Amino acid sequence: MAKSTLHILTFLISICGFSQESLDDLLKRHNKNNVPYVSVQELAMPDTKVTLLDAREPFEYQVSHLKDAICVGYDNFKLKKVKKDIPNKDEPIIVYCSLGIRSETIAAKLKKAGYTNVRNLYGGIFEWKNKDFTVYNSKEKETDSIHTFSKEWSKWLEKGKKVYPKRATNND
Repeated sequence: MAKSTLHILTFLISICGFSQESLDDLLKRHNKNNVPYVSVQELAMPDTKVTLLDAREPFEYQVSHLKDAICVGYDNFKLKKVKKDIPNKDEPIIVYCSLGIRSETIAAKLKKAGYTNVRNLYGGIFEWKNKDFTVYNSKEKETDSIHTFSKEWSKWLEKGKKVYPKRATNND
């Protein structure tokens, strides 16, 4: 009897261990690691001069974004517009999204187009907020609200007010 209890206990512990995926594990599973990361602490350093591109959808950006970030979207990303807005292909660019998955895709497109100094924000806006840095709403006012992309991804946001998805429609 004690032996079977030990097996059950070992099994339950192993399941719990696998369900505790780290942010590193998540990003390794979803990303190709073809764009270097920058930490939120490095981005937050005084006098850091970069162009910030938000690779989330406009309705996410309206809820929360980093100061001075340019919303380039994901589903309707337009490389042609970025080339027009950022003609200097050596300009330092940091791309972010919720966690760093969609932003890697957009950053890779920029690198393929010849941009030489592109990095991906490790952990995205979630990690930024988790480290107590400020985010802004559509009126450029500080906010604690963070668009979480989905209920599944919201578990990665530890601080702030979680705003769950509301996609824009033609009736909005």
